[in-house]
Amino acid sequence: MALITCLLFLIFTSCQKDEFNQDSISDISPLASSKKPTATVGKVKDVDGNWYKTVKIGEQWWMAENLKTTRFNDRTYIPLVTENSIWETLTTPGYCWFNNDEATYKATYGAMYNWFSLNATSNGGKNVCPTGWHVPTDAEWTTLTSYLGGEEVAGGKLKETGTTHWFSPNTGATNETGFTALPSGLRGYDGVCYALGSYGYLWSSSESSATYGFYRYLVFNYSNLFGNPNFKQNGFAVRCLKD
Repeated sequence: MALITCLLFLIFTSCQKDEFNQDSISDISPLASSKKPTATVGKVKDVDGNWYKTVKIGEQWWMAENLKTTRFNDRTYIPLVTENSIWETLTTPGYCWFNNDEATYKATYGAMYNWFSLNATSNGGKNVCPTGWHVPTDAEWTTLTSYLGGEEVAGGKLKETGTTHWFSPNTGATNETGFTALPSGLRGYDGVCYALGSYGYLWSSSESSATYGFYRYLVFNYSNLFGNPNFKQNGFAVRCLKD
């Protein structure tokens, strides 16, 4: 009888599901793996209800997926801009999907945001990231790069492996961090989308000049994590960093 009771208890508990109702929550737990270093992962949800994997790299917690939200975390909408002629003249927040095709590209690559969407001065003090998270500064990107051994190798440690999304040869890609950087391309300051499969562009919230903002990018045939300033009108992907 005791054995039957124990078996029933195990069956019941194994069928239960976790439920999450909060707008923003991190559920952090170690992920057992035969590979080293062992990843520590979690999850977080944005105000649109999109869930994201998160990963700890050094002392930083990063999203392991590109941001998809259409709203700031105060629930106000970010303008969706589809016309190239409007996109290239914006000095206010705007987002889009690659080639204006949400159905094809959202799930894998997320949205692309101009720099004005990320900067508190430009967007009225708002935040595109979930509560408790923020768009990384240039200095915080540098912290990540340094922890991974420098610019020349950091990109490979961040890139998704294989050629499902990256073009061959996807040089140096190990994804040992679990960051799973993708070649999401960009929407240029002229409004044209390109470089899907070959380049992954990620904004920082830091300003370089009145015209440029800082960003990081990865390339299919390099293991580097490059850093440069570029036009604020560009549409790049966003990875949020835990406060």
